[in-house]
Amino acid sequence: MNFFLTDIPERTKKPRENGLTMMMDKGLSINDTKNFIEMCGPHTDIIKLGFGTSAISPNIETKIKLYQDAGLMVYLGGTLFEAFIIRGMLEEYIALLKKWNITMCEVSDGSIDISHEEKCKYITDLAKEFTVVSEVGSKDENVLIAPYKWIELMQKELEAGAWKVIAEAREGGNVGIFNKTGDVRSDLIDEILTKIASEDILWEAPKKPQQVWFVKLLGANVNLGNIAWDEIIPLETLRIGLRGDTFNTFLKN
Repeated sequence: MNFFLTDIPERTKKPRENGLTMMMDKGLSINDTKNFIEMCGPHTDIIKLGFGTSAISPNIETKIKLYQDAGLMVYLGGTLFEAFIIRGMLEEYIALLKKWNITMCEVSDGSIDISHEEKCKYITDLAKEFTVVSEVGSKDENVLIAPYKWIELMQKELEAGAWKVIAEAREGGNVGIFNKTGDVRSDLIDEILTKIASEDILWEAPKKPQQVWFVKLLGANVNLGNIAWDEIIPLETLRIGLRGDTFNTFLKN
């Protein structure tokens, strides 16, 4: 804060375990990355290099180092993990992470067909060397997973060694925990929260109404991901009640 106001919710301090903001980088240039860090670095915790963009983005190692030097955790999109796994190239994937000095990775199965036991084994094995996030939920808008199954999958993946479980929404915010029109599946989320602690979940919420919904439900320090690079500061104002959508949320009088 650049000045004092009463009734501003306290945000957790970096490095933090909850109140996380994950930005989805879908191809920022080096100059854009520097500008992003200058303005948004203080309000960002994690950078996901979306899907397979790291395979074709120029100067990727320079970009990764810029983020890391700014104190941001970086990982490669889960789709890239799956691209290596389906080709039988786990060791090459691990070698790539080490080559790029990446200490965080995502385990997902949205595009490949593997058993949950196999997925959990990947989590356990990778967690020995990396901070692992795992993604739960289908990328197919026509596939609805029952709430009890969401809970079961999340519990097992946390037990396997995941630092956080990601609740799937994709970059469009229209699958998984949201319906085809982007509306929150509130009954599903209420059910999940009866068994899984909110601080263990990173909710993908790329759209402003979704972010508002989560802040109102779970407070300023809810973990939110798949945030566009130019929505980081707007999201932070939502978190502290300095945007119209949450203006009255934290006022005591």
